[in-house]
Amino acid sequence: MTKNDILRLLEAYKDGGITKEDAAESLSKAAFEDMGFANVDHSREARQGFPEVVYAAGKTKEQVLAILQSLAAASDGSLLATRASREQYDFVKAEMPEAEYDEEARAIYVRRAKPVGAPPEDEAHEILIITAGTSDIPVAAEARLTAELYGNRVKTLYDCGVAGIHRLAAHEDEIRHARVIICIAGMEGALASVIGGLASGPVIAVPTSVGYGAALHGVTALLSMLSSCAAGVSVVNIDNGFGAGVLASKINRLN
Repeated sequence: MTKNDILRLLEAYKDGGITKEDAAESLSKAAFEDMGFANVDHSREARQGFPEVVYAAGKTKEQVLAILQSLAAASDGSLLATRASREQYDFVKAEMPEAEYDEEARAIYVRRAKPVGAPPEDEAHEILIITAGTSDIPVAAEARLTAELYGNRVKTLYDCGVAGIHRLAAHEDEIRHARVIICIAGMEGALASVIGGLASGPVIAVPTSVGYGAALHGVTALLSMLSSCAAGVSVVNIDNGFGAGVLASKINRLN
């Protein structure tokens, strides 16, 4: 529930359109809704500018649908469920025809009005997403979809890793002028340091679980990125494209 929603509610009570009991119930739901299996945070949009996002992995298709329906009823904002299966999507789609599925991002989403406070969609407020390899694209797609739903303009550069660094050199100007960069890499994660040394803006590094045995399912890339000698590089968790997309959006909103 946004501030405007609260004002409309108070005006409706003042005009006699609803009872004080109805107003109290609506305001109580503004904090969170206890669904038994989940406490849905309906005040998150007012705090952060975007409704609560559902992590679908580990939830039943019935739970994913119920949470999305609750969020849809309480907000006019876009909805997102990350790490969702096609089975979960098909179940949601039957009850929510407006729901869409991004196969690359593995996410269910409902695109609605542009969020309040979203940055201008111009080159000066563009988020640049770079992957080391093609295998990193699913994580990049999650970051891209998240940032787009938060109202950002996003550009992607895929398969630009250090194994063929001339591919990265072709985009040096874009890297130097990007407002914020999301750098996604598995294996040894070296790309984050290279990008960090070229970029003028902040770099959000995302280690992925891509790689052979000693890559340790992303731990090697994570430690490499945390140990980067390049200044201005921050690191999110392994495969956490969503977290990178949110953080990039927050940075992109800053004046």
